[in-house]
Amino acid sequence: MGEARGGPRRGTRVCSAGVPPCTPWQGPDSVAAAVTVTGRAWPRAGTAGTPLAGDMAQGGAGVAKRLGTLLSGLLECGGFCGIIFGWASLVFVLKDLGYFQELCQPSTNLTELPGCSRQDEEFSLVFTIGSFMNNFMTFPTGFIFDRFGTTIARLVAISLYTGGTLLVAFSTPALAVLLFPAMSMLSVGGMLLILTNTQVGNLFGKYRSIIITLYNGAFDSSSAVFLIVKVLYERGLSLRTMFLFMAACSAWHLLRTLFLMPRSRIPYPLPPAYDYGLRCPGRSQSYRTYEEKRPPEETGPEETPLEPSAPTGAGDVPTVPFRACVCSALFAWHVVWLSVMQLRHYLFIGTLNPLLQHLAHGDTHLVSTYTNAFAVTQLCGVLCAPWNGFILDRHKRGKTPRPEGALGTLADLRASVLSLVVTVTQCVLFSICAAVPVLPVQFGTFVLQVLSRSFLYGGNAAFLAIAFPPQHFGKLYGLAMALSALVALLQYPCVTLVRGPLDGDPFYVNVGLIAVVLVAFVSPVVVARKCRQLAKDLGAAGTPLTAPPSAETPTELPH
Repeated sequence: MGEARGGPRRGTRVCSAGVPPCTPWQGPDSVAAAVTVTGRAWPRAGTAGTPLAGDMAQGGAGVAKRLGTLLSGLLECGGFCGIIFGWASLVFVLKDLGYFQELCQPSTNLTELPGCSRQDEEFSLVFTIGSFMNNFMTFPTGFIFDRFGTTIARLVAISLYTGGTLLVAFSTPALAVLLFPAMSMLSVGGMLLILTNTQVGNLFGKYRSIIITLYNGAFDSSSAVFLIVKVLYERGLSLRTMFLFMAACSAWHLLRTLFLMPRSRIPYPLPPAYDYGLRCPGRSQSYRTYEEKRPPEETGPEETPLEPSAPTGAGDVPTVPFRACVCSALFAWHVVWLSVMQLRHYLFIGTLNPLLQHLAHGDTHLVSTYTNAFAVTQLCGVLCAPWNGFILDRHKRGKTPRPEGALGTLADLRASVLSLVVTVTQCVLFSICAAVPVLPVQFGTFVLQVLSRSFLYGGNAAFLAIAFPPQHFGKLYGLAMALSALVALLQYPCVTLVRGPLDGDPFYVNVGLIAVVLVAFVSPVVVARKCRQLAKDLGAAGTPLTAPPSAETPTELPH
């Protein structure tokens, strides 16, 4: 091969510290060199034939179709994906119907309430297993998404979701055990649906992070669905009727899968004339069709491959190793960041009903009022989450164009530091309020909880999309959620501790969780140090950090 301008051999991909030896990223006929930031290869800024990340593809899918995909995805996430997190409202209904009632011990006199701590533990176990499956199964489902594409992943999700709703519909107090597989199927199906919806942000360029966080906020708001179930139940509608209706909604999910979602994945940045969804035979202009019709001499619009494939020649585009991403300090501390805060949220949601009963001294009316208040605040998740997107995308707005290539990725990573810090701070404040054993204070706890949770999951997805290669997003997102699910299993021992030795008083457990959440501050520190290291490497390589978008990024970083 000949030498590229500046000395390094054309076709050489460079790596940051800690990444295994690299393989050629571009073939000998390519004109774009790449720089790797946090294990991610990026085309040289200003290279001809490479669309800017924020550009909307012209032709192909029109604005109406993209907006239809966006809004229908928002409805899907807000109405179906995270309903298990409205568990406190559903528990109120299930208790009234007599589920696990046989576990209650009769009171010894008329002035005492029946001892139902074992019933509460059983409901807590249902939620613990369901929330565990929600996260743990995200890794294999993420692999399904990366390997088989959007259509297959969504068909699996729809099947699981439909099965879960039917199990709840046909459960009875005598068959209360059906709640265990039902909640797990609803959790896994909902998580896989939102995983396939995350890529919709790729259709909107510079608003990508805002849309990712908006979808995750809608995921949080979907927990209010069980509040609707509770209110309709109190108005006389049966639980079976409501869940049969939810099962019938799967037909809508199927139609959206066929007409408003891609068969494989939505690339980023978008290729010219990109289209998706079911079309007339011979008229499809999907990414795969575009690639097949592109002249061999023309440089492709996307430097990062959508699907890993075995190399077949010198011009193929191998992927950044998945193992290198998993073994990085960025990913490890991000998992810690996610795990400790998720444990705090899961424990609060799973024990909210007995907590309110403890603080309200068994007053059913007060418990119902506060349960409704909690569920209503969950609706605000869709309003809170985009603020995290504004934090992540704040450097993309204004008159100064966003830098491209390695400089643009470094700017994205720097913007994520503030998002990570704000999220941890919110969770600490929420944990402090949750530890105060005063019932009216819980109104403030509910507000901080939904704010923290909407920032947590939106920020998690956005950070993984920013810091790591897109072809590994499904696997990394799934692995992070699976590892955090193992930590979330600690919620059941915590519940047992409160119910046993602590005699129903969660104060000391809540104080301990405040200390655990503080560990999450390490993650933004690690990201900030990585940003400084990358800026130093780029400066040493002769790249001005304030370079305009047309400026060339050096071919290789110093090792």
